This record gives sequence, structure tokens and C-alpha cells, in this order.
Amino acid sequence: MIWLTWRQLRAQTAAVAALAVAFALVLAATGRRLADLATTYRDVFDHLTANDRHLFYAGIVVVAVAPVVIGVFWGAPLVARELEAGTHRLVWTQSVTRTRWLAVKLGGTALAAAVAVGLLTLAVTWWSQPLDGALSSTHGSLPARLTPVSFAMRGIVPVGYAVFAVVLGATLGAVFRRSLPAMAVTLLVVVFVQIAVPTWVRAHLAPTAEQTVTFDRERLDGISIGDTGPGSPLRITVNTGVAGSWVLSNETVDADGRATDLPSWFGACLPAPPPPGTTEGPVKSRGPDTITACFQRLNAEGYRQHVVYQPAKHFWPLQWAETGLYLLVSGLLAGFCFWWVRRAS
Repeated sequence: MIWLTWRQLRAQTAAVAALAVAFALVLAATGRRLADLATTYRDVFDHLTANDRHLFYAGIVVVAVAPVVIGVFWGAPLVARELEAGTHRLVWTQSVTRTRWLAVKLGGTALAAAVAVGLLTLAVTWWSQPLDGALSSTHGSLPARLTPVSFAMRGIVPVGYAVFAVVLGATLGAVFRRSLPAMAVTLLVVVFVQIAVPTWVRAHLAPTAEQTVTFDRERLDGISIGDTGPGSPLRITVNTGVAGSWVLSNETVDADGRATDLPSWFGACLPAPPPPGTTEGPVKSRGPDTITACFQRLNAEGYRQHVVYQPAKHFWPLQWAETGLYLLVSGLLAGFCFWWVRRAS
């Protein structure tokens, strides 16, 4: 059974391994220079080339796509192809039981997926370490590793995704008994999970931290118009004071601690837009209502900024918790898959 499983999987394994090795070689060739930059300069972002930034985001995309591809092309056809072609009957009428047949196929494929994605994410994590959360002197930045953009493409979580994708694909293949429907549904479900988990689940896998802070220029991240478009109240966002944190909520509260909009007078504190038809930059506001003075007035009137966030130190607790969640769900799916195959005709 092990030899047969390898024969069926070797083409897909060779293709994924070749792509992973090629990408890892590119990272190995460029990673040392980035590590040297990080030890030499504080504002690493300012010294990156466009290719460095492109490779950073390419690493995120590759690690995000790898579990999806493995689930669709390795997991979904794993059982469905046998049931569709009828070759499962030949195996089941020999000395190989259904349980052993599925255990070898599913276990071997899941292990191969975990190793392939694990090596890939190890290379990407090593290469990206000097750049995760890098800041520029003009407040430009790359995503920190705890943010939703990067988190599931670092550490051990991609391995959990890969195992889940394989087991999900195999289970759907056993249920549908057709490769193409199983592949399509696997694609939809894995992509949905990759969106749903950071949106609704991840933040609750470890206790959050909270701060209620006064306004000052050091904490200011930005001032923007609200979500409803022009004419909406202005919004302020502040940072946590700890680099690499994942901010979940950033809202202004009044003296009683209730969420509120900024007062209407705050709009006069901002620089005026340039006159129509000119290419000049913003016209600076004049008089006492500078940003600093306005922040002092906000503080005096009892306004504060309430921030809920996951601290950067929670990266590994969240990694272990999310990986454990995926492995638990994978175990439940595998149990269902074994039950379904044993009762199949």
C-alpha cells in the first residue's frame, strides 16, 4: 500500500517539491543581505529595493496558496479517483482492509503535505524575519507577523492548514465519489476558512490586551474620514506603543468611557485642502488650533482612545492554538472519512 500510494502521488509531489526548492533557493540567495541590512539600519524599509518588497509579498502569497493547491490536487482526488474509477474494489478484495487502505493513503499524503509546506514556510519565515513590521522614516511599513496579512504564512500554522486541506479534500472526495466536484468544493471551503478564521476566530484564541490612552503626537497613527464617506465624522487611530501588535479595535471614547465621534470643532484643527486648480500641498492651519493644541483640548474635555489588541508576544501562543484547532478539526474529519469509507459500497 505504501508503494502504491507513492506511485499515485509522486507526480504531484515532484511538482510541488520542485517549485518549493526553486523558491527556497531564491530566498537563500537574497536573505543574508536582508539580515545584514537589519543589523546595520534602524529604518530597514528605507533601504529595501522594489524586488525585496515584491519578494516579501510573494512569500505571503506562495505560503497562502500552497495549502489550497495541495488540498485541491492532492486531497480531493485521493479517495474520489479510486471510487470514480472503481479501482478500490480490487484493493478491498485483497488482504488490505478498507481501514488500512485509507490510513496509508490519508496518513502518507497528509505527512507529505506537512513536510512540504513546513519546509516552505520555514524558508519564508527565516527570510522575512528582518522585514516583518519594518518601518520607514515616512511611516511606510510592511505588515508585522502578527497581523492577518502575515500570521498564517509564518511559523507552524501553514502546516495545520495543509493537513486540514488534505483531510478535507479526501473526505469530500469520499462523499462525492467524483474528483471534480470534490476539488471545487475543497477550493471554496479552504479559501473561506482562510478568510473566516482571522476575521472571526483567531483574535479569541488568546486573551486580548486593552489600553485607554490620552492623545499625543507620538501615539498618533492617522486621522481619517469615517466609513460612510465625505461629511462623515473624523476618526483617529493610535498605536499601542509596542511594535508588531495586532490592533483589533481603535475607538474614541468620552469621559464616561462610551464610544463616540470626535467633536465637530476638531475638523478645524486639520490643514486645509489646497485651493481648486492648484498642485500645491495642504495649506497649514493658522492660529492656536494646531494638532498639539487640539489634542490637549481633547484630553481636557475627557476624550480618550480605547485600543484592544493582541500583543506581539502572543505570536507563538496564537500559532500553537490555531494549529491545534486545525489538527483537531482534521482529526474529526478523518474520523468521519473512515466511517464513511467503511460503510461505502
